Amino acid sequence: MDRVKVSPYSKDRYFLLEEYSYKDITVPKWFITNGANIPRVFWSIFPPNSPEYLSAVVIHDYMCKNVELYGYEKADRYLYEAMIEIGVSKWKAKLFYTCCKYYHFLCSFSGATSRP
Repeated sequence: MDRVKVSPYSKDRYFLLEEYSYKDITVPKWFITNGANIPRVFWSIFPPNSPEYLSAVVIHDYMCKNVELYGYEKADRYLYEAMIEIGVSKWKAKLFYTCCKYYHFLCSFSGATSRP
C-alpha cells in the first residue's frame, strides 16, 4: 500500500498533494485533514499526524466526512484494515478501531457529528 502525500495547509491541517486510493475509496487531491483526532494528553504516545498511520487516518477522515455514502461501520473497518496493511502493530490498530467505534456509538446517542 502506498503512503499518502500531504502538505501543510494551516495549523494542524494538511491537504493531499495527489489523489489517494484504497480498495473502493478514492480520496481527492486537495482533501483537507487534521490527522487523527487524538486527545492532546496522548499526543506524546500517538501523534495525530504520525506517518506510521496517517494514510489510514486520511481514508477514515474522508469516509467520515462522507458518512452518508460509506457509514461509520465501514469507515472504522477500513481504518483498521488499512493500518494493518501498512504495517501498524495489531494492538495499535485495534486500539484506534475500538476508540472510533466507541466515539461513533456515543455520537449516535447525543446527536453529535463525528467531527468537531
